[in-house]
Amino acid sequence: MNILKRGMGITEFGDLISVEKRVLDRVSCKAYHSVTAMKHYKLESVFGQSSYVISSDRVSAAVTRTGGHLAPVTFKLGRRSIRPFAIAPWWNEKPLSTMPALLRVLRGDFFCLPFGGNAAVHAGEAHPPHGETSNSRWRFGDCTSTNDEITLQLTLDTAIRPGHVRKRITLVRGQTAVYQEHVISGMSGPMSLGHHATLKFPDQVGAGRISTSASVHRQVFPEPMELPEQRGYSCLKPGAVFSDLSSVPTITGEAADVSRYPARRGFEDLVLLAADPQLAVAWSAVAFPAQGYVWFSLRDPQVLASTVLWISNAGRHYPPWNGRHFNVMGIEDITGFFHYGLAESAAPNDLSERGIKTHLLLKPRQPLSVRYIMGLAAIPKDFERVRAILIDDGSVTLVSDNDITVNTPIHTGFLRR
Repeated sequence: MNILKRGMGITEFGDLISVEKRVLDRVSCKAYHSVTAMKHYKLESVFGQSSYVISSDRVSAAVTRTGGHLAPVTFKLGRRSIRPFAIAPWWNEKPLSTMPALLRVLRGDFFCLPFGGNAAVHAGEAHPPHGETSNSRWRFGDCTSTNDEITLQLTLDTAIRPGHVRKRITLVRGQTAVYQEHVISGMSGPMSLGHHATLKFPDQVGAGRISTSASVHRQVFPEPMELPEQRGYSCLKPGAVFSDLSSVPTITGEAADVSRYPARRGFEDLVLLAADPQLAVAWSAVAFPAQGYVWFSLRDPQVLASTVLWISNAGRHYPPWNGRHFNVMGIEDITGFFHYGLAESAAPNDLSERGIKTHLLLKPRQPLSVRYIMGLAAIPKDFERVRAILIDDGSVTLVSDNDITVNTPIHTGFLRR
């Protein structure tokens, strides 16, 4: 497969783009390349955002120019078309003057550098929430296509910590998967980072069954996620350590089943699951038995050490949320100290003292490649929760609690560093 043999199959052409898009991107273009690139992608307004759209026979994906948010993504499972990602309900409203670009665009999956709220300044760096990569304008780099795959490349030069980030998104013929690579170069020092995949669940209690690969630590966010005096509400017990997602302590003394969602309408909560660092591949999954599909993600736990579950079910009653952001869960594969931000993730903290990685050390002459796979697979209605994902070079096998197996083609060798 080309993305394995050619490191995602991109030749550096600089900021080349079709002649028709010159004014929009404000870059020059060689005419011979413009004709080629134009065949492989579209630039259009999607849910209010200028977006690049690429398609294979099984997947269509839109990537916003602002923030590089990946959504909507349409997966074709037989005759069905499934769009698993959430798009903020205020996408077509006039934004508040104080609203960061991240919130104006908020949708699907986006790459965070640094990950977190970033309210505290670190070494003179004042990053926006989830970093420039989630808020700034990405430049078109290239779009290439072969008989097997199509790859979109975007680039971003960061200013707060000067450096360069190259985003590559690949779709492969015959697969219901999205391959992403972010290459970070020219930066030095500690950095939190991660993917922020945000799923929209059916409006049915317990429709989704959440599971992950083996973890060495599981904990609720150390502080109240929301405060009633600020018109926000949470119900999980701050800082609680738990052994199973099905039994998480709440502020009432009862236990909540976080492995089934939607649940607990009216509350906003967050938990972290630190993956076993010895795993070759770590995974997160949500099975939807009644809807007949499972969403899953695959990663290297040495690069993305933990999974944060952002449980957003109408617990925020201040703008722009206004109690209307519900049945949404972020399945966020990260390296960071919960979602505090860079300063807290770079400093000694409760997780790092347990031996859990909360930042990576970037080196200017050693580019860091962050590779990530998201996929969808059809499942029968008696397939409950994903208990295991078995890895092969050319496929993965999803195993349910009741030992039903589903195989889907995935080139997992893409994750090898």
